[in-house]
Amino acid sequence: MNIPFNVPPSVAFQNGHFTAENVVKKVTRSGDLVGIFHDHAAWQAIPAQTPFYEVEMLDSPQGEGELYVGATHLHPGRVGDEFYMTRGHFHHRREQGEVYMGLRGQGLLLLQNERGEARLENVSPGSVHIIPGFTAHRLINTGTDILSALAVWPTMAGHDYAALAQGFALRVVLQEGKIQAKEVQNG
Repeated sequence: MNIPFNVPPSVAFQNGHFTAENVVKKVTRSGDLVGIFHDHAAWQAIPAQTPFYEVEMLDSPQGEGELYVGATHLHPGRVGDEFYMTRGHFHHRREQGEVYMGLRGQGLLLLQNERGEARLENVSPGSVHIIPGFTAHRLINTGTDILSALAVWPTMAGHDYAALAQGFALRVVLQEGKIQAKEVQNG
């Protein structure tokens, strides 16, 4: 009997790039991040076409039980005193969780539940992060290299950015040469 062997997609763990025919890529630029950064003037000073992060993912079947696999590549930099970060989101289907694995660089994963309680986890090569359902999440690059993280999540989860229109409860800034988390004062 001749059994065929398929060659599955692969990811280079040193940089998070996929080797596959069905990779979907998206670039998020400064101009796409309206209202994300506290210092609006500093954000406006950055050219709108400046890439902040790229996401590449395997094109996957849609439906219950199906999964996406992707990697986020977040550039280093700051807007005013805030570090570059992803937009961050809840899942549209709130009960859906996600798993991140740090691949390269140094940064933080900001997690926030629906009551606005936030916490930070260090992201570095090999770190594993279980993001429970009902939890918004955002990557923040506090290092000098690209921060890359592999992610696995249900294709049915969706993204809900509108639920965070007022932003996250914490901002991560560089003040007096130190990385600090600051509570956001709304109102």
